[in-house]
Amino acid sequence: MAIFNERDAISGKIATAYVIIDGSREELFYAKSLEATIEKNKVDVPVLGRMNTPKRSAGWSGSGTLTIYYVSSKFRQLMHEYINTGKDFWFDLMVTNNDSGSSAGEQVAVLKDCNLDSVIAARFDASSDDMLEEEMPFTFNGYELQTAFNAVQGS
Repeated sequence: MAIFNERDAISGKIATAYVIIDGSREELFYAKSLEATIEKNKVDVPVLGRMNTPKRSAGWSGSGTLTIYYVSSKFRQLMHEYINTGKDFWFDLMVTNNDSGSSAGEQVAVLKDCNLDSVIAARFDASSDDMLEEEMPFTFNGYELQTAFNAVQGS
């Protein structure tokens, strides 16, 4: 029986993230966390003679949340332009996980055609010792796995 080697677990702190807007790439060094999910859309496929209702995949949707420290006006400026002109903005997010202590190696994922659902317009909190941050929910329309993790071996 193989046992997972704890050294192969990937540290969530060892990652890089970039936002690519209109061909300009900016490191999201002020990012705190990101989670993006691909969800399959399924439809019912009733079948004569079966008591259950099987399902079949019929597409997908992508959504996520980017949490950043409240130190950049970049996304507020883009939202301001949208409010004033109606010109929406789309961007790609590139995320690299590369924990050198793991034999899994590196994974590079690109979320394509991201579009923010909301941004915080202004914020303060005089009652907290915590640093200000903001969660920005988004959707995405494409996905690339540019580099995949290596297969890890159990011991």
